[in-house]
Amino acid sequence: MARQIARSWEGGTSRRLRKKIEMLFAHLKRILKLDRLRLRGPNGARDEFILAATAQNLRKIRMTSAAGGKAAVAPYGHWPLLTLAV
Repeated sequence: MARQIARSWEGGTSRRLRKKIEMLFAHLKRILKLDRLRLRGPNGARDEFILAATAQNLRKIRMTSAAGGKAAVAPYGHWPLLTLAV
């Protein structure tokens, strides 16, 4: 069943979307040094992640505006904005 889903068109779409999100988290962990949260508790972790996601979103907006409204070529391809479901 899982292989059948993976080979379908929806499975390919899911893999592409998951790859984009995984690249965002890899960037947060490597470049922004978010490998370990420094604030304690669930609220501190949420606040720290929101701050890191905001920094990444601002970087994407800066790259887009520097290209004159067109998406700039990012080192990891197209980066979607990070959002949190609250």
